[in-house]
Amino acid sequence: MRGNVRYLAWAGVVVALGILFYSTRSTISHDPWTWVGVFLTVAVFSFLYRENRIYRFAEHLVVGVANGYSISFTVHRVIVPYVIKPLSAGFKALAADGPSLKLLDPNSSANFIILVPLAIGLLYFARFIPKYAWLVRIPMAIFMGYYTGQTVPAAFTGVVFPQLKATLVTQASFGGDPWLGVWKVLVLVGVLTTLTYFFFSREHKGVLKWSAKTGIIYVMVGFGASFGFTVMARISLAIGRFYFLFRDWLGILH
Repeated sequence: MRGNVRYLAWAGVVVALGILFYSTRSTISHDPWTWVGVFLTVAVFSFLYRENRIYRFAEHLVVGVANGYSISFTVHRVIVPYVIKPLSAGFKALAADGPSLKLLDPNSSANFIILVPLAIGLLYFARFIPKYAWLVRIPMAIFMGYYTGQTVPAAFTGVVFPQLKATLVTQASFGGDPWLGVWKVLVLVGVLTTLTYFFFSREHKGVLKWSAKTGIIYVMVGFGASFGFTVMARISLAIGRFYFLFRDWLGILH
């Protein structure tokens, strides 16, 4: 019974597609790349029915293309201009002018100082040699230390300090637009009560209890808004795919 229903469903899909193609035979796209995009779009949407080989093919194709693009981008935009060209120019300058401190100048187009970060980066491959796998900690420590030092000041400047500034409520906050002052008060209450909710050094009793309950309301509102924004973004992507099918492929929409 279940198999018969499945065959009937597929037959219905084929009949519907046949009717759709016949009704749009004069407007349907003849661009082969459009048909490739249609095939991949339908292949991904087929996962809504169940996981199948067509979906896995599209998934593996995306992963393969992404990896290939990343490797090609790294080679042509990082390794060649920042490693191969400086070293090549450095060997040419060494052969022409002999040893010079200029070859250690990082601002020079011909330098050997690039060998230092190159050696550090190559230590990542020590992970594949069990005896020397511990060496991978060196580039990881440098990477994390550098970007932590770069990110923390930027986070304070771009996120923490502006949020602290937004919680300051003064008499001037109600001067121009009273509603703006009300919103500033709500922001201040939200910040204080949310911090109270995550304060676990004391048991939530009395005023602390009600402050924490108010804070969890702000937290849930924030999570809900974030989730709603994510859903809207995904829906907009789905609308874009359907718009591609009905405009670029079938030519129904103009």
